[in-house]
Amino acid sequence: MDGESGGGTLRRAGGPRPGRRWPKVAVLVLVVLFLLVAAAVSATYLWAGTRLQQTDALADYPGRPPRGKGTNWLIIGSDTRADLSRAQREKLHVGGGGQRNTDTVMLLHYGDAGPYLVSLPRDSYVAVPGHGKGKLNAAYARGGPKLLTRTVEQATGLRLDHYAEIDFLGFTHLVDALDGVRVCLRKPLRDTKAGADLPAGCRTLDGEEALAFVRARYSDPEGDLGRVRRQRQLLSALVREGTEAPVVADPFRFYPFLGSALDAVTVDRMSSVGSLTRMGWEIRGLTRGHGGTATVPVANPGLSVPGAGSVVTWDPSGSRVLFDQLRQDVPITATAVK
Repeated sequence: MDGESGGGTLRRAGGPRPGRRWPKVAVLVLVVLFLLVAAAVSATYLWAGTRLQQTDALADYPGRPPRGKGTNWLIIGSDTRADLSRAQREKLHVGGGGQRNTDTVMLLHYGDAGPYLVSLPRDSYVAVPGHGKGKLNAAYARGGPKLLTRTVEQATGLRLDHYAEIDFLGFTHLVDALDGVRVCLRKPLRDTKAGADLPAGCRTLDGEEALAFVRARYSDPEGDLGRVRRQRQLLSALVREGTEAPVVADPFRFYPFLGSALDAVTVDRMSSVGSLTRMGWEIRGLTRGHGGTATVPVANPGLSVPGAGSVVTWDPSGSRVLFDQLRQDVPITATAVK
């Protein structure tokens, strides 16, 4: 009898077997998910591009160092106060006035070697083009990003590829967008001028506490040298926590963090969302044991110079070898790397 066999109904000839549909359905679902993720990433990238803040920070000039191997970023933390209200200045323990200054100056190098994050103490006594010798942070106060980048290039012999600046208020918002950043202290840190009052041990710092943590130096026996280590520690922790799965996979946490980062950071004209992402990825590598962090070799951390006050002088031989190794993109041996 047609269509029947042993009381059962035969499958119509040529029709698809039900079991064979699942691989096609699975592939279709994966393709749809891939397209959705790609669309979300593209939309995020375009949105971030519209929020990216840029400034004229790098320029050619006679005698500019030639390009070396790898990529060099200058990362600074500025304490520009012109946009802060009186209440905000009191809350953040900073003085008044609109003078621009920088508490943090770091070189990030990556390539075949590294990444390496090298601190340049803000009180480094260097030649400031057009202004004689002075503290490194004075270059920013006198001529903004352009004079600072030129000063760093002339002092180190390294050509900078990118520049990134983060301000006081933006920094606190960035930390708060992560619900704080966890750090561990071997000893208590108390500095009334910076507003720091942190006990020993591990704790999660909010934005105000994090700012005090990276600015404190008057109660630190190592002064500026102790502060630069804390600055590297907090920057690494901030990038690590901001790129971990609990944040990246949660749009309600990721987008506020990303928005705060874009509001807080200003980059050079040639930088893009892509290059900024690469910078963050390289700093994240430091937390995974790649490369290391260091401070430029110092000869005299507390030299008193008339008209400049207490300054930090670099060790001529050690600093020259360090910058030469960065230029050649080889592992650093000129100074201690952690």
